[in-house]
Amino acid sequence: MRFQTVSIFGVAHLDAPHRVPSEEIEKRLAPSLERLEMRADLIRNLSGIIERRFWDEGYQPSDAAAEAGRRAIADAGITADRLGILVNTSVCRDYIEPSTACIVHSKIGLSETCMNFDLGNACLAFINGMDMVGNMIERGQIDYGIVVNGESSRFSTEKTIEKLLDPEIDEEMFRENFATLTLGSGAAAMVLGRSDLGEDGHPFLGGVNLAATEHNRLCYGQVDGMVTKGHELLVAGLGLAARTWKKAVDEYGWKIDDFDHCILHQVSKVHTEKFCEIVGLDVDTVFKLYPKFANIGPAGVPIVMSKLNEEGRLKRGDRIALMGIGSGLNCTMAEVRW
Repeated sequence: MRFQTVSIFGVAHLDAPHRVPSEEIEKRLAPSLERLEMRADLIRNLSGIIERRFWDEGYQPSDAAAEAGRRAIADAGITADRLGILVNTSVCRDYIEPSTACIVHSKIGLSETCMNFDLGNACLAFINGMDMVGNMIERGQIDYGIVVNGESSRFSTEKTIEKLLDPEIDEEMFRENFATLTLGSGAAAMVLGRSDLGEDGHPFLGGVNLAATEHNRLCYGQVDGMVTKGHELLVAGLGLAARTWKKAVDEYGWKIDDFDHCILHQVSKVHTEKFCEIVGLDVDTVFKLYPKFANIGPAGVPIVMSKLNEEGRLKRGDRIALMGIGSGLNCTMAEVRW
């Protein structure tokens, strides 16, 4: 859907404080890597990830999402009581129930009239949340809404390391569990509102979506880890991305050279490079999050936007493409005019 009256008024991120080098994890996994005759630098070689971040022990996804939310509200220059909805899009959650959204709602101190709920769609959920809030604004149901996300990879990484050190693990099982070692931690939030409520908003124009749910068993996660069929997931995901890009070109006349910034969901080095090939994008122009922060799931795209803004690299009038994909598989490509 294309929006006419929706703008981004605030965006913020929060980096987890503890750097965890891939080399450190590889050293812990050395007994299994040696036994299976796999590369000693397997994580760095296969993913291009040098390090990832962890939160303090006991720091919950809701803590991270709430702090990012406070920062986004401050960046928007509004009071929290003006928000009509909070959508939490985190893969990681404090509990199965109640929703993490209601915990974030309470921690920020939002009003009783502010709706709140979790929205889950793997790594695509944040952009889906933007679409949902945008639809409510476009229909006149609310003036402002906020999308939040807080991801934490400490527990799943530690449990996966334990699993992979089991002498019974074979190479196939090791590779199926490998993706968990590429996950990072971080948080992001975004305030969207009705465009006529301020002159400093950045129009969110919406975009296109496609699904390929026949691939729903290529990646599935639990609290203690994620299992993937890596090559099949890469091929299916890139195919879906190519079809989604064609849909955007056909419906909206997109040309890659017309965009000043393309913000991609980043899983790894090979995924990022192949994605760029598909849409004809020079990979050297992409702000790369994965080498130092790994795959932060749905938080990745808004974190990159926030970092670009923080560094002063987003200029008024810039065209920004948001390109997200999530296991399942689903893909969304949307446009922001800064």
